[in-house]
Amino acid sequence: MGQRSSKRSWHQLDPEFGKEREKYGYPIPSRQFILQYLDKRGMPLTHEELCAELNLDPEQEVEPFRRRLKAMERDGELIRNRRGGYGVVTRMDLIRGRVVGHAEGHGFLKPDDGSDDLYISAREMRQLMHSDIVVMRVVGLDSRGRREGTLVEVLERNTTRVVGRYAREQGVSYVQPDNRRLNQDIIIPDEHIRGAQPGQIVVADIVAQPGKRNPPIGRIHEVLGDHMAPGMEVEIAIVNYDLPHEFPDEVVAEAEAFGKTVPADALEGRLDLRDTPLVTIDGITARDFDDAVYCERKRKNWRLIVAIADVSWYVRPGSVLDREAEKRGTSVYFPDRVIPMLPEALSNGLCSLNPEVDRLCMVCEMTVNPEGEVLRSKFHEAVMRSAARLTYDTVGEILEHQNPALMEQYQTLVPHLQELHNLYRVLKGARERRGGIDFDTQETVIEYGPERKIERIVPSERNDAHRLIEECMIAANVASARFLRHKRIPALYRIHQGPNDEKLEKLLGFLGQLGLRLPGADSPTPQAYARLLEQVRERPDFQLIQTVMLRSMNQAVYSPELEGHFGLALEHYCHFTSPIRRYPDLLVHRAIRHLLRGGKARDFTYTPEQVVSLGEHCSMTERRADDATRDAVEWLKCEYMQDKVGEVFEGLVSGVTSFGLFVELREVFVEGLIHVTALANDYYHFDPVSQQLRGERSGQVYQLGDLITVRVARVDLDDRKIDFELLTPSRGGRRSRRSRRR
Repeated sequence: MGQRSSKRSWHQLDPEFGKEREKYGYPIPSRQFILQYLDKRGMPLTHEELCAELNLDPEQEVEPFRRRLKAMERDGELIRNRRGGYGVVTRMDLIRGRVVGHAEGHGFLKPDDGSDDLYISAREMRQLMHSDIVVMRVVGLDSRGRREGTLVEVLERNTTRVVGRYAREQGVSYVQPDNRRLNQDIIIPDEHIRGAQPGQIVVADIVAQPGKRNPPIGRIHEVLGDHMAPGMEVEIAIVNYDLPHEFPDEVVAEAEAFGKTVPADALEGRLDLRDTPLVTIDGITARDFDDAVYCERKRKNWRLIVAIADVSWYVRPGSVLDREAEKRGTSVYFPDRVIPMLPEALSNGLCSLNPEVDRLCMVCEMTVNPEGEVLRSKFHEAVMRSAARLTYDTVGEILEHQNPALMEQYQTLVPHLQELHNLYRVLKGARERRGGIDFDTQETVIEYGPERKIERIVPSERNDAHRLIEECMIAANVASARFLRHKRIPALYRIHQGPNDEKLEKLLGFLGQLGLRLPGADSPTPQAYARLLEQVRERPDFQLIQTVMLRSMNQAVYSPELEGHFGLALEHYCHFTSPIRRYPDLLVHRAIRHLLRGGKARDFTYTPEQVVSLGEHCSMTERRADDATRDAVEWLKCEYMQDKVGEVFEGLVSGVTSFGLFVELREVFVEGLIHVTALANDYYHFDPVSQQLRGERSGQVYQLGDLITVRVARVDLDDRKIDFELLTPSRGGRRSRRSRRR
């Protein structure tokens, strides 16, 4: 490519020329060509220089070309130098990525290319905020040998609203962000205070981002209320995690326009299951019912029907309902409220499988043999009428205790429930044989008293009703994934990879301290995990061992690549069973409907590239919801412990770090920290291999699973931290071998 190309030559050289002309009606150089051209020229070029070299048409091509360069600059593909020249980021030793703030004032850049993080000093962070998209240059190594970066350009500001406590000192008003990754106070000019009082929790809009010498400036958007007001933890989480929580009027209007009964035209061509006694089985507080089940014996096999609310009939691709559901990605479940993915008219109304009313559903019908193998499965668009809204407690009483009153009340349904129970045992046996991991984690429930004051935190109980629904849903999810894979249609699968080397090393070190061994430790299988769990199930520290094993595994994500589910030991798996509350399930339903109506992969609504993007987005919204919920629960637990400062509890060491011991209180299910400086009469050193703290002089060892007695020393609601003091040494801690040799 010479210094000056003819118009004909760039048309010929641009690999995307045809697509560009088809898309815009007239050609302009594609992004790919621009990057190639600048790379070969070996120097930054201004807009004018590029236009001249490429002989762009001043009437049709120059201005669109300017907009493209701006977009490429915004997206971090190009960077503009001081003379206005555009250069390729990768040729200028620059790195694009997302800023991750740290509570201590510094930060890190997570590069888009997946390379190691760059350290950002506190000085550089003064002009940045958490989650900004920036381009940085490596300037050397910091004192700990980490690559250190300096800011070249901010491409995208992603913190435009913060929640925090309003304060006023020496005539200056400011907001202290609640998000610990935002370490700069937001200055509030007097004309933007809007009546906020010191100490109140407020929402502030950023009107001027920080610079080298200027702090961020904001204005009060809303006063949420006093610091300890009921429900404040959820309001803070909503803003901190940017959760969409108010439905636009047009979204509500579209949902309500369907009315309260199933439209007659929606019933045409559907399998009629209104006489089949399908039932929903959910928690007692559930309000949206998106799955129903029915089971009957067919000679030696079982016929299992899993009916799922047909959300996809109402929420069509590209509609305002669909765009809002995609943005939310998932419903968010806080201890006392839900932020739904869909408006109430659908989530609790037309899409909820309420009893004794017609409802549209997508059905997975399966034939299961006595070994728990699904012999056949097929899918239908159907209409159903739920025979009953049952709870886990009710079904548990019927199946496990044969409660006479309940068996009389539901006598027509009991035979089907009993067959479901029989089928559950078969499916459970199949899971055990294939090596699926049965993590029976201890969930907790926060119980409130008058004026929404937390009275207690109690463990939630799981019974066979929970487990049989879980097995039925897994079977339907597997059948869905197999169907979609067989038809080779672009779809989102639920994938779960095994542990990486670093997490596996930590797990093996922990198990070794307990005298336990993970079979096939070099490359553990789900079967190895399952066998070890069964081996330790009766141990008093079972819950802790299970938690550490669970933490060693990677987080499940959504992807169009079918890579299997490690935890369930399944090759095929997707999410089909909860489209009211999860967008990936809605996408799976659309793919299945497309196939049922004779569609092919090539004419499906979504391209493979779109499915990749949707998988990344849905994985992000799931993590966002989990983080927001966890943050709110941590606040509530701190609030619960505030009046317990000075009280004494027994606890288990649940984490060991260089700065101290994390301890979970027994019977209270609250975690706090004993800082290493609070371990008296010795110097303690952290051994990362064995995950222990060892006393230099005494030889006292603290490790995961040790039972200790602590006193609650301090509760910091703002930082979501609880500090403990150690009262008695570990009952399970012991001198190290090295100390004994001395």
